[in-house]
Amino acid sequence: MKTHFSFKHLLFIGGAVLYSMQISAVKNPVDYVSTLVGTQSKFELSTGNTYPATALPWGMNFWTPQTGKMGDGWAYTYDADKIRGFKQTHQPSPWMNDYGQFSIMPITGGLVFDQDQRASWFSHKAEIAKPYYYKVYLADHDVTTELVPTERAVMFRFTYPETKNAYVVIDAFDKGSYVKVIPEENKIIGYSTKNSGGVPENFKNYFVIQFDKPFTFTSGVKENNILPNETEVQGNHTGAIIGFATQKGEIVHARVASSFISYEQAELNLKELGKDSFDQLVTKGKDIWNREMSKVDVEDDNIDNLRTFYSCLYRSMLFPRSFYEIDAKGQVVHYSPYNGKVLPGYMFTDTGFWDTFRCLFPFLNLMYPSMNQKMQEGLVNAYLESGFLPEWASPGH
Repeated sequence: MKTHFSFKHLLFIGGAVLYSMQISAVKNPVDYVSTLVGTQSKFELSTGNTYPATALPWGMNFWTPQTGKMGDGWAYTYDADKIRGFKQTHQPSPWMNDYGQFSIMPITGGLVFDQDQRASWFSHKAEIAKPYYYKVYLADHDVTTELVPTERAVMFRFTYPETKNAYVVIDAFDKGSYVKVIPEENKIIGYSTKNSGGVPENFKNYFVIQFDKPFTFTSGVKENNILPNETEVQGNHTGAIIGFATQKGEIVHARVASSFISYEQAELNLKELGKDSFDQLVTKGKDIWNREMSKVDVEDDNIDNLRTFYSCLYRSMLFPRSFYEIDAKGQVVHYSPYNGKVLPGYMFTDTGFWDTFRCLFPFLNLMYPSMNQKMQEGLVNAYLESGFLPEWASPGH
């Protein structure tokens, strides 16, 4: 039997094929996410009050380029043209501000620590901001910075020019911090106590930073004073600078993790990176976001609708934040932001229940019930440890 196709039939088939191609693209929903949506904000006028959080869904630690000054709740604003560092952040909103934060910044040339002096011009044309990966070119230092996170760790990849004066600045921020450089291990450890309230007296965010290149220069920093060959500093505002010579295009990696429990736990959290290369971690992070986002099946040939939906879905999968860790025995434990003890079980934080009870938690119950079960266990623990259910947890009451 012969089949006859008219021109109209061919147009219909062609249109159907194109439509199916557009629909099939949603198999990688994370490709539609823009982490920069909502960042063109300031104190006087909000268009979202967001920052580009590079993280895994419900991760304990997020990372963001920092354009604002230390302590500024508007850590990244789209209209800014300079980056001061790459900050580990736990901030749910600029009004709540941040806690346990510290930053890392590669520089070249002069030896500086001050956040204004080390800042570098950047362009959005040389910036890639994905939920699982961030990349930017720091023009003043001729350094390309890339980062890829896990739930509690991150790997940096710095690409330097040819220079005898390549550095990395570690800023542990003010309101109480400590940094120790261990040159024989290419390592830096420290803690930050910076917070905006809602923490016990013994609150600390312990961090460990492991480099794959030996240091030829080390310096501690205290109250903005650079102290060459000083390897251990403690005070209101501390930091460190390490340095080395690099060839053109040389890559230096930094593996970073933190813990609210101890240095030893931070070292355990660092193992989340495993033996994976930077690119392998990028692929794994993308796969995780795609897996979680694909639980919502969307059919639409309007790319703007898809971008809007998946960018909002990305935001809905950041909080409540995981505030638990896995100890050496493989047990789930957490530092209690209510009584300061290390206790068994789940804990989540950074959520305002006067808003999230309406939409977010019903949505999580429907779409991510296994994760939401952990969150409910965390709520029970919050009550047991403080006597109250949280109204606005960040990280404690």
